[in-house]
This record gives sequence, structure tokens and C-alpha cells, in this order.
Amino acid sequence: MIKLQCCCAGRRKPASRLACFKIKGVNVGASGWDYYVAYQPDLQVALNGLRRQVFETGDYWWAVPYEYGKSAADFPNRPQTEAELWADESVQESGTHSILDMSRVLADGEKPDYGTVQPVGEAEALEHLGVHKLTRSHVEALEPLADTSWFGRCAVLHDADGSPSEIYFWGSSGD
Repeated sequence: MIKLQCCCAGRRKPASRLACFKIKGVNVGASGWDYYVAYQPDLQVALNGLRRQVFETGDYWWAVPYEYGKSAADFPNRPQTEAELWADESVQESGTHSILDMSRVLADGEKPDYGTVQPVGEAEALEHLGVHKLTRSHVEALEPLADTSWFGRCAVLHDADGSPSEIYFWGSSGD
């Protein structure tokens, strides 16, 4: 379930969280979010599956009721399709403060853009963390690599044997 809290409350915690938000037209910031999914080689397919799961469970902030402290799952009348969700101007403006605000994974060499997810490559991992293969123990050190709102990152995490085991998605979005 989405966790809602004020950005003044301190450091981001695991799981999606609404750090600052927009209520009745008052812009007070974006939200950080993060997710772990099972590894699979196609990062776009992993993103699509995660987005589907978050939408279906209602684990996102729905701008229409503007109710702080609640996720879309708290509303039985929430949109039943993503097309219905995004058709609302309030949602387009405020976002969902979740992975739903990200639409695609960038290919190598593509420039980050609004609503995109950029993978952490081996060279970047080596430069920032001194390793080629990332694990869960590197997650906290990875977080600063997503320093722009409405932009996400992802990293393939490896198990103790050095095999890919999961994908970590993180970033921030929403107004």
C-alpha cells in the first residue's frame, strides 16, 4: 500500500511514499518511490508488469479525491483502466506519485526525459560504487542517482553467486 507522509518527516523509506503532494491546487512537491521486482532480462517488460501490478492493486495516489493519507485502493470508484485514470486533467497535472508516472525504459545512450527510466549500467556502477555487479547492499548508495523529479532509474541486482536476481526501480514524480 502507498505510504503517505510529509517530506519534512525525514529520509525516504522503502516502498512507494508520498513525500509532498498537491491538495486542492496547492503545489507542495514530488514523491519518492521504489520497488523491487523479480529479474527478467527485458527491463521494459519488467516495468510494464510493475506498472500493471501497481495499477491493479491501487497502490498509487489518485488526484481526484485529493485525500492525503489514502491510496487509490481506498476508493471503490477509482478508475478501472489506465486510460480512464490518465483522461482526468487532475491526474495528468499531479501524477500518481508512483511508477505509473514512468512510461518506458531508456535504451543505452538515450537522454533521460520526462516519465522515463534510465538503467544503471556497469560503467556507472563502477564509477559511483566501485563494482560492476550491484546487490541489495548497494541500494542506499544508488538512490542519489535519481536526482530529478518525474524521472526514474532502475538497476539489476545480483545474488551472492553473482547472478541477476531482481530489478530495483526508484525515482520521484508528482506535483
